[in-house]
Amino acid sequence: MEVVMVPYLLALLFLPLCLMFILRKRDSSSKSLPPGTCGWPLLGENVEFALLGPQKFIKDRMEKYSAQVFQTSIMGEKMAFFCGAQGNKFLFSSENKLVTSWWPQSMKKALLFPEFVESSLKQVSALKRSFLHDILKPEALKQYIPLMDAMARQHLHQNWDSNRVVTVFPLSKKYTFDLACRLFMSLVDPEEIKRLADPFTLVTNGMFSMPIDLPGTAYHRAIKGGTMVRDELMRIITQRRKELTENQETSGRDLLSKMLLVTDEDGQFMSEMEISNNIIGMLVASFETTSSAVTSVLKYLAELPHVYDQVYREQMAIAKSKGAEDLLTWEDIEKMKYSWNAARESLRLTPPAQGSFRETITDFTYAGFTIPKGWKTFWSVHSTHKNPKYFSDPEKFDPSRFEGSGPAPFTFVPFGGGPRMCPGKEYARLEVLVFMHNVVKRFKLEKEIPDEKIVFHASPVPVYGLPVRLLPHGN
Repeated sequence: MEVVMVPYLLALLFLPLCLMFILRKRDSSSKSLPPGTCGWPLLGENVEFALLGPQKFIKDRMEKYSAQVFQTSIMGEKMAFFCGAQGNKFLFSSENKLVTSWWPQSMKKALLFPEFVESSLKQVSALKRSFLHDILKPEALKQYIPLMDAMARQHLHQNWDSNRVVTVFPLSKKYTFDLACRLFMSLVDPEEIKRLADPFTLVTNGMFSMPIDLPGTAYHRAIKGGTMVRDELMRIITQRRKELTENQETSGRDLLSKMLLVTDEDGQFMSEMEISNNIIGMLVASFETTSSAVTSVLKYLAELPHVYDQVYREQMAIAKSKGAEDLLTWEDIEKMKYSWNAARESLRLTPPAQGSFRETITDFTYAGFTIPKGWKTFWSVHSTHKNPKYFSDPEKFDPSRFEGSGPAPFTFVPFGGGPRMCPGKEYARLEVLVFMHNVVKRFKLEKEIPDEKIVFHASPVPVYGLPVRLLPHGN
């Protein structure tokens, strides 16, 4: 009896699973899903994405499946990769209509308080994007240019001037983080900044790694680092709220004070946790990607003497028009046209941000394929930036591409586009140009490792951090 019953019971157990599989398969086959593969069970195509790097991964699948949209499975999610200028335009213009912002669960666990991990990004960010745009638009940022210049001079004096060789990437990370802490929270104490910087580096190094929270893994270190960052931010925020209450301040002296003073439609102030979430988001956007951008620009200046020479001439013309102690102004930045074209060409060839995720909020059709509700989508710089359809001789470094009207719309997208375009675009432009100005005024650059490879972490970085030899002018 028992021998007979076991297969019978197994059949009863597996019958519903089989029916579910058949129904799901019938449902998916009734829809024309984008071509592609979801890879291995559980693993998806994470391994291929990591081994190939995002650029080759996307290029290979565009050639094999579709140059418009293909499906894959990354980070445990069914995902549609949208390609080309049309794909970028479609996703940028579909915000809050067909798609909404989304972060991978692994990233949210590393960055946010546990109470917010299951929340949507809209719920996490109590801060309106209009508020961010107001404080990060050119008119508001003009006042920060002299401080950016002063901090760049101080950074180079302390960390570059007395050395024959420096490693650019870690130093650019130090500069960008110090600057963000000063501008966002008025932090100047090196020890206080270090209490944020050290654990924050753990977060950025591990938040896109395999999400295995076990001792010894990069992701485990990211989780621990995130807790330390949040604890330190909560201490800073609580102290600032106390100061504002005691001093009865009505206008904020920095981003943190402005956040503490802003209210929603119901007159409610943001909580300390909500402010911490927003500052962490700002630090992520201004730290890893901007330091990667600075590093890439200096890499090309070290590799390409003809580009360096034109940048040097432009920057020295600005320097000679000022007194030795005069700090940069908005008018000076506006004169850096060739330098910004060179920086943009660097952003095209080595984009610091790879793209952005969205989540579909309804079924919709694109290029003849159905993208089901609940799927994740991704647009990527790598489907256009080196695509010969949009940029002739795409591997060549050519700043003249940005003269006149520049590249075709939705082909050059290092900051995204549409209503979700990175609000920190202008901040990044100023930071890169101010740093370029101060470096080329002091030094010529030569790479210590001519064929140093680029690897992808959260952003593309040189394997050895880009060590360069500093050659003072006149030597």
